[in-house]
Amino acid sequence: MKYLIVGLGNIGDGYADTRHNIGFTVLDAMAKASNTSFKDKRYGFICSLKYKGREFILLKPSTFMNLSGNAVRYWMKKEKIQVENLLVIVDDFALPLGSIRMRLKGNDGGHNGLAHINTILSTNEYTRIRIGIGSNYRKGSQVNYVLGIWTGEEKKFLDERITIVIDMIKSFGTAGTELTMTTFNKAGKLPEKKISNSTKKNLP
Repeated sequence: MKYLIVGLGNIGDGYADTRHNIGFTVLDAMAKASNTSFKDKRYGFICSLKYKGREFILLKPSTFMNLSGNAVRYWMKKEKIQVENLLVIVDDFALPLGSIRMRLKGNDGGHNGLAHINTILSTNEYTRIRIGIGSNYRKGSQVNYVLGIWTGEEKKFLDERITIVIDMIKSFGTAGTELTMTTFNKAGKLPEKKISNSTKKNLP
């Protein structure tokens, strides 16, 4: 059985290690842990790995965030993957830094990548994992914050959280969305943002 795992982000060195590219970061970590690498193919960077009899096709769209749906539709059709086997990973500034939340369906929440996928697929009923990037920005600085580079402390903290996301992806394929949400959503919550005080003094 095949699953398409899409990490949203923007291509190019200028976007590397930015908050908006957390989807790319997760898939890079998952590929590295599985000793595989991405190949530049149509509409995106692709790699494939197997786990417990399932095949996970990892996709980092090369269409840029606002046209992510084009890549998702192409690879779903090419690999004959149904929407129930689609999982999209995105950043969310409405969630505390490092918070992780899986949902079976939902609106785009103002995320341009999800909005385009919803439009192209004509549905919002697919699984997504939202990863909190926090909202420690001054009024009017949202774009700079979202497209900003992680601090060293933030990256170290997120590395620990990304291992949870990878486990969620594997569980999505082997146990399904409902059981994965039951198992992991509680673990994905954070009682406090551990590094919020240290980052506020460096707001963009």
